[in-house]
Order: sequence, then structure tokens, then C-alpha cells
Amino acid sequence: MSLIRILADRVANQIAAGEVIERPAAIVKELLENSLDAGASRIEVEFHHGGKSYLRVEDDGTGMTPDDALMALERHATSKLRDIDDLQRIRSFGFRGEALPSIASVTRFTLQTRARGAVGGTEILVNGGIPAHQRDHGMPEGTRIVAEHLFNSVPARRKFLRTDDTEAAHIVQCVRLYATANPAVAFTLIKDARVIFRSPKNVSLIERVAAIWGEQFKAELFELPPTRRDDLGLSGLLAKPGASRSTRAETIIFVNGRPVDCRALTYALLEGYRTQLPKGKYPPAFLFFEVDPSRIDVNVHPAKREIRLKDEYRIRNFFTETIATALGQPAAPDLSAALKMPDALRASLASYGTGSKFPMHLPYKDSVPLKHAHAQSAHIPAPAPAEPALNTGWRLIGRWRHPYWLFETPGGLVLFHVRAAHRRIWYERLLEAEGETTAVQPMLMPITLEFDPVTCAALAQAGDLFKRQGFSLEPFGGNTYRLTAIPAWLDPQQAEDFVRESAALVREQGPSAGVRAKEEAFALLAAARAVRRDDAPSETDVAALAKRLLRCQTPLTCPEGKPTYVEFP
Repeated sequence: MSLIRILADRVANQIAAGEVIERPAAIVKELLENSLDAGASRIEVEFHHGGKSYLRVEDDGTGMTPDDALMALERHATSKLRDIDDLQRIRSFGFRGEALPSIASVTRFTLQTRARGAVGGTEILVNGGIPAHQRDHGMPEGTRIVAEHLFNSVPARRKFLRTDDTEAAHIVQCVRLYATANPAVAFTLIKDARVIFRSPKNVSLIERVAAIWGEQFKAELFELPPTRRDDLGLSGLLAKPGASRSTRAETIIFVNGRPVDCRALTYALLEGYRTQLPKGKYPPAFLFFEVDPSRIDVNVHPAKREIRLKDEYRIRNFFTETIATALGQPAAPDLSAALKMPDALRASLASYGTGSKFPMHLPYKDSVPLKHAHAQSAHIPAPAPAEPALNTGWRLIGRWRHPYWLFETPGGLVLFHVRAAHRRIWYERLLEAEGETTAVQPMLMPITLEFDPVTCAALAQAGDLFKRQGFSLEPFGGNTYRLTAIPAWLDPQQAEDFVRESAALVREQGPSAGVRAKEEAFALLAAARAVRRDDAPSETDVAALAKRLLRCQTPLTCPEGKPTYVEFP
């Protein structure tokens, strides 16, 4: 008896569904693309319990005849391709013929459709990949698909789904993407019998983005003039200089109307900003890139979110030059008035460099507590006086080159970096001061913050983390939160930007990212309090600084990871 056998169609479909159907949002994506390919002008999406128990997508497209509806449930059955050459010039969203049979194999699947001009429609029911019935059905022209009880036939897959709120957030995010890219189509999204949004029609792109994604984008984006070069075209909305995010979640690129993840285009976008964007930050953007379909490959993965570029160098140059040109000339009459600092802490630190310098010896002397103008302005309590001087065995030789000093040690010679060492000392003092107090300052005027659904779901899971750090962030209906109190170490003027950046990091990297955001804030505050390039510390100051550094828990590096000293044996 042969050991190798052909899998049954039902098993093969369930295996294939593992690549196509990762979560309920993947079903919505595939069905939305089918509706758009069918020429729909109205699409309605409804779901319950994060799409796990019930999910419906209905459109007014061309519909299908009974024979076509039955054929559509076969694997690799599609109306988009005829031969291999068609694969090189695909303009439709779908083309693989895997979505419907994959969905039907892992749900209770109901397909109701009526072709344009037909007298009546048809209904097909498939339960876990097993056909149940096909019968006549009265309905308007178009297609209605209902998928219920996701992964009931594959329990092992169901346990990997996230909470209802998280899955619902991904569905909302998916519908928003396609609603943004298709202004001629009216989208309606219904969650648990409540309308989440209806996409506006016949409005400008900036108005459409503001209605779908949030009003804050009106002040942060400007319109990129449509630009063409040969077969390449680029248009959309760009971030004004100064607006930035900690993650790529709001850097959205559409290629021929399809939302994609393409690192080459993202890096080209960042290169267009060059020095106008801090390192590690991303600009919010909604860009629409048009290119000859033969110059890209969308057949990389069944989910079709990844693409490959054939003329990557030429396309990246076009992207970068177009964006750099747009940023180099006035984008809007009120551009200068709407500029925002890109980073919550960097904006507040600007004031530190303009104030009067404090005496160099103050932060170093063991007998002097940490209290000066900078600490008072940031509301940070002064730590207790340091412990008695430590016998390090280091003997100061003298200054080598600013900011380096030389020490002789029992083990050899030490090259000591004054600024890096001072930053480490300040950083650990700030952490100690923050740990000793739970000082919270209420906001005189609460700040209302609107987030995207995925970020809201992440904030719901990380609420305790923000509370422990001194933030009072309360749900305020829909995707809106209200900030009523902040920790004492944070400047109230920078609270909104800091919370937005922290929320973006929590969404991208999990709750622990909120702690990293606080640590990054303390690192920047420490850098502002440390010695500056034009300061000239005395030998006494440097010797005292070295002793304090060796008392730190992590004396070898500054908060940015640079070495504080190097020892040569």
C-alpha cells in the first residue's frame, strides 16, 4: 500500500485557509476586495463578537449566476485570470481563487447572490467545508456573504484568536483602509448592531481622512500635489514638518489602490524627509502610488499585502525626490502656524538650552542635593544627598580632549567621557526620584485624545500600566480617551504628544513598551541636565563625577548606550 496519498479537498482547503484566513479581519479583507472587483458602489460590513461568531459583507455589485456561484467555491476558480501572461498585468484585487473556498472550509458559510438583470438569486450553504444546500433566493442585485462560527471546525486555530476587542479593532482598521482608498464607494461598518462609521462621499481627501481616521490629521497633514514621471504617479497626504509617530502604524501606502506593506517604499518616504524627521520616528501619511502592474509583483503571499518592485532603484528615487520637493516648498497657506514639534520630550527640552547655566560643581558635590532651576521646572523632587565618597583607586591625570579625561587605575589607564557619565548619573537619579514618589499633577483643562481602533484595544489592555506611571486616561466614548492627570515629571504642554507616542509604542510592541517610553523620556531629561559642550569642569568636579558614576547600578554606559569610560590594561 502506498504511503503517499492525495489529501481530501476539505483537508486541503483547511490547510490553505491557514495562509489566507489568519483572523476575522482577513475574511473582511478578502470579501471587500471581491466586492470592489465586482464594481460595487455600496458595501456594508457587519460583525458580532469581534467577527468570531458572525460576519456579514453585502454589496450592490454585479452578482453571480447560480452556476458561477457554485464554481466560485472551487479552489483556484477565478474570473480575473485566463493565462500566465495575465499575472503580469493584474489590476484587480483578487486573482488567486482561494478566498471563498478557504473561508467556507473554516466557517458556516452562506453565499446569497443575484446577477444584474436576473429574475431571482441563489443561496448556497457550506458548513465547515461540507456543502449543505443550493436553492433559489429572492434578494436585490448584488452579493451577500455571511460567515459564522469561525474556526469551529478547526478548534486548534480558534484558541489563537485574540480578545473580541482586539479582533474588532483589526476589522475596523481593515475597513478604514479600503474606505480611504475608494472614495467613490459608500462604506458602512456595523459592530454589534451599532454603526461605527459611514464613509463620506464627494469630499476632499483630507476631509475623508479626517472623517475616517480622526480630526487630528487635519492639522498634521498637507496635500501632496499629484506628480507623474513616465509610468509612475504619486499623490495623497503628507505629514507637515514636525509631525511624527513612534511606529509605522499611520504611515499608509496604497499601490494601485491596494494597501500594502513595502519596506522599500517606506524607506524611500523616510529618505524624503531627511533631516526633517528625528531618527526612529515615522511621518503619518496617506500616499497613493500608481505604477504599471507589470513593474510590481503582488503574487508574493496569499494575503497579498506584500509586493516586490522590479525597478526598485528608479521607484525609490521617484518616491524620495517627489516627497523632498513637496516638503521644500509651501504646502499650505497656514503651514507655519500648524507646525508641531515631533517629539514630546524634545520640544520641552528646547527650553533647557536657552536658560542660564548652572555651576558645574553643583551636580557633583556629595554634600549638595540635586535641586536647581531645571529640576524645579520639571517638578522633580530632589533626591537625598549622596553617600560618602567612594575609594575608587582612580587617580586623575588630566584632560586629554574635550570631553575626555584620563585616569590612572590599578589596572591601567581609563579614558573617561564626562558628558556620558553625567547623563548616566542623572538618569539613575531620575529613576530613583520617580520610584520614591507617586506625585501626580491634575490637568487644569482635560485633554481629549482620539485613537484608531487597534490602538484603543491596546490601551484597554495597558490601562493599569499608565495608571501606575501617574496617568489618568479614561475612556470617553467610541475611540476617544480623556487625559485628566499626568505624572509630576512630565511637562503639561507635552502631555498629549507623549501619550500619543506611548500609545503607539504599546500598540506596536505590547504593554512593556509603555515602560520603555518613560525610560526614553528620562534619558532625554538626563541629557538636558548633563554638562554641555561649552562647559569647563574643574579637576575636582571630574574626580567627584567619577566617584558618583561608580556608585551607579549600570556605570559602563549612558542611557543612550554610549560608553562612559574605556579602560586600557
